[in-house]
Amino acid sequence: MLNGKFQVMRFVNYLGQSCLSCPKLCPFGLLIALSVIGCRPSYFQKNEPFALQSGDLLFQDVDCGPLCDAIEKVTTGYRGAAFSHIGIAAEDANGNFQAIEALSGGVTATPLQTFLDRSLDSQCRPKIVVGRLKPPFRHLIPLAVREALALKDKPYDKLFAVDNDSYYCSELIYEIFLRANGNKPLFTLQPMTFNDPDTGLTLLTWQDYFSKLGVPVPQGRPGINPGAISRSPVLNIVYSYGIPDGWKKKYPD
Repeated sequence: MLNGKFQVMRFVNYLGQSCLSCPKLCPFGLLIALSVIGCRPSYFQKNEPFALQSGDLLFQDVDCGPLCDAIEKVTTGYRGAAFSHIGIAAEDANGNFQAIEALSGGVTATPLQTFLDRSLDSQCRPKIVVGRLKPPFRHLIPLAVREALALKDKPYDKLFAVDNDSYYCSELIYEIFLRANGNKPLFTLQPMTFNDPDTGLTLLTWQDYFSKLGVPVPQGRPGINPGAISRSPVLNIVYSYGIPDGWKKKYPD
């Protein structure tokens, strides 16, 4: 892992380039730089006792705005964690870890450090919790990882459908383990809901989202989400890099 000084210097250099190309972003970028520099050094510099393994599932609380908030509003994660994204850990040809994930640009392999740095908690640690398959299911991991790599560059599933050869983040995880398990589901599809649990009405974010796509809200259609996978009985939560929103765990004072 890169040390804190190198991380900050690299980020400041990036900001300098960004200012040249887009001066309007400078105040925002400098604000982020100050917040990073002010973080406790534990995330950038500590030696983690935890050893990530290929096939580990990376549950992430991403602060991407209204859409992530809408996902978290209608789903429930492990111990109340607000998970809006998931990827699977895999090693590349050089033995470096990456996260295979489905993003808006499609299925891709992201360097682990980039994945970890995407969303940090108040202590500047990744808002990521690691799930690991229980021993009876670990034999599925090598084939599942190969299936994930075979799906690279497949398009993102904007419609949240499970039968259109495109994939949203948790659908990717569902699909690769389905294939690895002889077309028998390892994780369970459930009726999707896009309704506000407080009012029972469709969240405005979802109304706008599907309206722009020209399709009805797929309320009740089968689907899956990161929170549901995090609560699956086939895995154990083995580590937290940081603390996602909503999780019933706190740092000591």
